Amino acid sequence: MKIALKLLNSILLLLLVVGSVNVSQAQRAEEIITESSEPASEVFLDGVVEKRLMVENRVLPYEPIREADIAWEKRIWRIIDTREKRNLVFRYPEKSFFSIIQELANDGDINVFRDDRFTEIIESDELIQILNRVDTSVVFDPETYEEQIKITTEEINWEDIKRYRVKELWFFDEETSRLRVRILGIAPIKEEYDEETGMFKYEAPLFWVYYPQIRESLSKFQVFNDSNDSAPMTWYDLFEARIFASYIYKQSNVLDLRLQDYFEESDERGIDILLESEKIKNDLFNFEHDLWEY
Repeated sequence: MKIALKLLNSILLLLLVVGSVNVSQAQRAEEIITESSEPASEVFLDGVVEKRLMVENRVLPYEPIREADIAWEKRIWRIIDTREKRNLVFRYPEKSFFSIIQELANDGDINVFRDDRFTEIIESDELIQILNRVDTSVVFDPETYEEQIKITTEEINWEDIKRYRVKELWFFDEETSRLRVRILGIAPIKEEYDEETGMFKYEAPLFWVYYPQIRESLSKFQVFNDSNDSAPMTWYDLFEARIFASYIYKQSNVLDLRLQDYFEESDERGIDILLESEKIKNDLFNFEHDLWEY
């Protein structure tokens, strides 16, 4: 009988010890889960992980090319219409392409030029006037009972920039025996309308940016990808891979004429300009193939 009581006491003691161990382990597990569930910092990500690919991205400099290796070159000017389906990324409301250029220019990270030869830099004071629209209005002062002229400034709306001009250089590299292209400059175009009638008057580039200078800056801004939000394509990748739709409106010529200057005003003028643009593009394509013998 005594042996049975001792055995029963030993079993009860063992159960109490095991139970206390399980409780302590459960408490530790709960503490671990509670601590790990708290955010490591006060940064709340709009995604699964913090994306660092673009931040750590580095743009390689252009490979050196000898002047003697350039056997032929041609300057081409293009128009990128942001209203085309393929170019809608230029009008992404969260961060449009014009907003990026405007931000870089205002911060002084890039230079802006008056012409497409990049000879005259626009100073910051004049740039402010270009990027801002000044309006005057007459207001009534209730204290002095007098009319006063109030001057207000408003930044250019990115939605008003519908087209861009792109200047590029096509050249044949004898060292690699292939036709190559490099973008030289980009210019946003703004349309001007009559304030009274609202009729279109003309369009003109606001300024020119030198593309080789902004390559590094464009590699820090992501392009919206309609197929995959996680794709790390940047504006640098878009221009280098030429993922945009455009048409040629000018090529280098002795009189510095645009294609529209070759045709008279008519209902079919627009079609004639596009056909001539396609002809120039095909000539560039055929030029490279004509250099080879099979």
